[in-house]
Amino acid sequence: MGKGLEYITGKVDITRDLVFLLVIGGLYSLGIFLSNTFVNIYLWKQSGDYITIAMYNLGIFLFQPVTFILAGKLAKKIDRVIVLRLGVIFLSLFFLSVLLIADKASTYNFLLGSLLGIGYGFYWLAFNVLTFEITEPETRDFFNGFLGVLQSFGGMVGPLLAGIIIAKMSQNFGYKTIFTISFILFIGAVACSFLLKRRQAEGNFFFKRILIERHHNKNWRKILHAHVFQGLREGIFGFIIAIWVYLVTKSEFALGMFNLFLSGLSFVFYFIATKFIKPYRRKMAILIGALILYFSIYIILFQISYVNLIIYAILIGIAYPIINVPYASLTYDVIGKGWKAKELRVEYIVVRELFVNIGRVSSILIFLITVSLFHAEKVIPLLLIVLGTGHLFIYLFIKNIYLGSPRKKEVMIKEQLTDEKNR
Repeated sequence: MGKGLEYITGKVDITRDLVFLLVIGGLYSLGIFLSNTFVNIYLWKQSGDYITIAMYNLGIFLFQPVTFILAGKLAKKIDRVIVLRLGVIFLSLFFLSVLLIADKASTYNFLLGSLLGIGYGFYWLAFNVLTFEITEPETRDFFNGFLGVLQSFGGMVGPLLAGIIIAKMSQNFGYKTIFTISFILFIGAVACSFLLKRRQAEGNFFFKRILIERHHNKNWRKILHAHVFQGLREGIFGFIIAIWVYLVTKSEFALGMFNLFLSGLSFVFYFIATKFIKPYRRKMAILIGALILYFSIYIILFQISYVNLIIYAILIGIAYPIINVPYASLTYDVIGKGWKAKELRVEYIVVRELFVNIGRVSSILIFLITVSLFHAEKVIPLLLIVLGTGHLFIYLFIKNIYLGSPRKKEVMIKEQLTDEKNR
């Protein structure tokens, strides 16, 4: 086990807190993937309306950044692990609410989305800050890669298990079962949080100052712009594809299989990305992943069949790890070299999340306006083509980012740094 872990990590120190944070991330991922994919389908089956689903997702993306700001203030006053627990508690309340509202869930779509967004805001602020504090530059690629492996595992097992449960049981009871299992997994995540070392922050919350910092720090500005375009793609792709899979197959089990292919490939490629994408390869990896991600859209645009959707799932399952491992590490490195990063790391994380959600909210609003004015089935493919370019723009923004070398000199990180490789 030790040798296997050493092979993956490349002889870096793995701390106790890092392991427990990965366990919490794994439990969270399994709980979310088990149920959240099917909330969109649950609402669709009640309403049969794209606008209902879009409003539910809009609630998520509006309340998530607002909660992030509130959570950031709290994280400077109280233990961040408590903020993490708040997130898991709100996520648990979300699933309990869906259980209690049951057949009227689509009526309360925006409120349910808002509750989920609050849970996401508390959870991800704390998780991201803890990631920044617990990992070091030399362990960051390992952590992001291994977290991706756990997320992919949750993405494989969760939706497939949920699809089987719903298929085997009467559908209402099946949905209640998976929401209950998610609730139990979140309780497990709360329990694990008690094993993390207490991490108290000091000082005031300088959100506006770090927001303005993008005018003084080119790297920070570029990475924030990249996150807006990341959000533009994520906004509508998060629910459109799942609904298409369900509409083509009329089967929750088929949706589970779709996610199995997607996450199965991600599971493998997160391992590969963790091992082989070194800092000098990050930008080229992001470009390759972005190209695969974008051109995979065309497989499902002209003929939507289950086979085409599975091929699409395989391609994005390969693309996301190739993008996410270097992109997350690059983002944390930019923050780490920012002005007063140690004292104001919470603010940096909050501002980053705000910009991601600016992209997501813009994506949903564009979707709502266009489907209100035009026939949904005709305009959605065009939206996917346009908004699907998001990750290509990520590369355009990050390709000229400057970072300090090990000698702390400012150097340009280029794709073809063969001399850097040979040092």
